[in-house]
Parts: sequence; C-alpha cells; structure tokens
Amino acid sequence: MKKYFLLFLLFFILFSCVSGKDLIYLQGNPIQKKELKRINDIPYKLQVDDLLNIDIISNEEKLVAIFNKQNSGNQNYSIENGYLSDYSIDIYGNIRMPILGTINVLGYTTTEVRKKIEKKLKKFIKNSEDIFVSVKLSGIRYTVIGEVSEPGLKVVFQNKVSIIDAIANSGDISIVGNRKKVEVIRNSISGTEKFLIDLTDINAFNSDVFYIKSNDIINVIPLKQKSWGTGTTGLQTLSTVISIFTLLTSTFILARNL
Repeated sequence: MKKYFLLFLLFFILFSCVSGKDLIYLQGNPIQKKELKRINDIPYKLQVDDLLNIDIISNEEKLVAIFNKQNSGNQNYSIENGYLSDYSIDIYGNIRMPILGTINVLGYTTTEVRKKIEKKLKKFIKNSEDIFVSVKLSGIRYTVIGEVSEPGLKVVFQNKVSIIDAIANSGDISIVGNRKKVEVIRNSISGTEKFLIDLTDINAFNSDVFYIKSNDIINVIPLKQKSWGTGTTGLQTLSTVISIFTLLTSTFILARNL
C-alpha cells in the first residue's frame, strides 16, 4: 500500500507542476532572416476609431496653421491630449479636416493618406513643392487579458511592436499562463480573426501575429494546473499532497476512535 501511495505521489507531482520548458521563451535554433515571412512587413491599414496625428509644414505658415490642430508637433504629447487633438476615424471611415473637408481613410495606409492630403492641399497652396505633410498613427493600441501581471489597454508610441514587447509591457506572463498557446484576436476590414502563437518556439518570429497591429487583443489563457489548484512548483504540489494526506489520515483515525 505504501509503495502504491509513493508511486501515486510521484506521478501527481510530475503532472501537476509546471515544466521548466513551458516557461522559457523562444527556444530552438535561430531562424535565418531570409526565411522570415514578408507578411510582417505589410503596412497597417487604418480602421474605424484609429487616431491620426497629421502635421502640415510650409513656408506659408499662416495658411497651414489653419490645417494644423493646436497640439500638433507638441513635444509634451500624451494619450490624453492626443485624443483631443488628433483626427479620429469615424464609423464611415472618414476624418474631417479644416478647409479640406471630409477625407475617406478606411483601409488606407498612412502613406496613402499623406498623398491624399498633399493632393488636396495643392488647390490652396501655390508652391506645392514647399509642402511637407506627416501622417502617423497615434500610437499602437492593444489590449492584454488573461494570465499577465498587468492586464488592460496599452498604448505604445512606436511604428512596430512585437508580441514579446507587448507582453513585457504588461508585466510578463504569470507562471500559470500558457506560453505555448497565446491567442491574438484581430479585427480587420474582412472581419474578426483569431490566431494562436507559441512563444516558447523560436519560429514565433515567423508568425503572422509576431508583430501586433493596432486594436489587437492578446489573450493569455491559463494552464490546466491553475484549475487543478495543486500548485505551480513541485514544492507547492508536495505541500498540497501532504496537507490532503494529513487531513485524510486524521479523519480516518478519528473515525476509528468513534
């Protein structure tokens, strides 16, 4: 009986604690650059509710001042003043600019929007060669939920953000988070898509979702060990088993003495 109990205890500890391999990111041999998918280099196409920071510069300062909002080019730019000063894409995929009026930008890249604005400006500014237009996405917005230290909505002011950066910005995945099956939920013009990425594998670099896009939702689902409630390390699991065994032994002794 004692041998069976020790064997059961050994298997229980082995299967209920989190393996060290499940906690290490990007395992395996490095990938050659030529093997990486070109999809990671595809420019982002604008969606509803995106914010655009548009700055127009010309020698005719008084004229371009009409087009530029108050906080454009402000070095103290923040999420709050960006929300108030930047151009929000409405439900019809449009932005409205002074003088230029309504411009449809849904499904376009920032480069394509810049060219659209430059074309419209030529009607109002004589020396069109002096016009400099800058169109940028006002940060990459994404949401992280599930087994991370700091879930919630995040904004990163960069042109490119990897899923590793996004998770690190959320305080990393907890010990009971499944690094092998991280979900990325992405909205696009064609609809909503769900992807899975294995962050323990070096081939994650080759994934369609290694570089996140604005409005992505990253969901870190828990490992089975969390629902079992047995502990995440061998020591924690052993402590749980000992507690259960002590409780059962005490109950058995009390029952015999009744």
